[in-house]
Amino acid sequence: MIAVVVPSPVALAEGEWRARAAAHRERIDVWVAPHLARRRRGQAHPVLDFLFTYYTEPPGRLRRWHPGAGVALAGPGARERLAWPHHGEVAAVDADGRTVPAVGIDVPAFLARRRETVVRIADLLGATAGRPAHFGCFGLHEWAMVYRPERGEVRHDLPLRLGQAGTDAVVDAHRVRCSHHDAYRFFSRRATPLNALRPTRQSQRDLEQPGCLHAGMDLFKWAGKLAPAVPGELLADCLDLAGEIRVLDMRASPYDLADLGHPPVRIETPQGKAEYVAAQRRFSERAAALRARLLAVCTLLLDADVAWSPSRRRTVGR
Repeated sequence: MIAVVVPSPVALAEGEWRARAAAHRERIDVWVAPHLARRRRGQAHPVLDFLFTYYTEPPGRLRRWHPGAGVALAGPGARERLAWPHHGEVAAVDADGRTVPAVGIDVPAFLARRRETVVRIADLLGATAGRPAHFGCFGLHEWAMVYRPERGEVRHDLPLRLGQAGTDAVVDAHRVRCSHHDAYRFFSRRATPLNALRPTRQSQRDLEQPGCLHAGMDLFKWAGKLAPAVPGELLADCLDLAGEIRVLDMRASPYDLADLGHPPVRIETPQGKAEYVAAQRRFSERAAALRARLLAVCTLLLDADVAWSPSRRRTVGR
């Protein structure tokens, strides 16, 4: 029988974790505070609302900083977190090597509810990371969503830069090859058969590739689903990436967003294509690093799941 070691969590002193929590809220509010202000005014934003409608993490939950699995919070202020989901009292090791009482993620309780989610996310992220990146889509998924639209298929009340006929002509002149199910499913009915692939939820693991902008944005979704086991800094990094990708996604779309301060990336031209691909490559590199960090969280959780399993011997605190 193999003994699986469960390391004691590392304890953060109260001054340190409070500073990190404050810094996290400041970072998150770059995106959240303007969104909440617009919502109070009843003002929609066709670019940035996507971060809070398609991705459904509530602003209040985004503002909550977590140290992540394997780290616990010392000090009396941490006890209020005992009322938070998936938290409990743990014995942690401080900077001096002493065992101290702390509050951290109750990993067995977390996995009892979310183990299948962790396994699914790890499988998808690992499969995506193992493929070469493709950079030839040029953001045509947004154009395919408004291609020769029928009634009810107009997604945004925004002017088209090239008009309807010009937009349709761009789609007709290109090979559309979208690998992302949640983009493809919003194609207009007439655009659907033009796509070289037929991505579905079931085929997502086999088609997701690291050059896809939507796969990069989705890292924010996976970080949210892994919370509170994900460190707040990683969640904020994923939100930053999603927000920046979303801006490029819409700048490269057929919509005229000049009044919102977003000049177009004219993917219908050679210069625009080159600009798009260069940005896509930079985002892909950032996404690869975040994907690896999320996979490390999944690995930590699933290793702990083996260690805590009644069918395995458990050695704690080594």
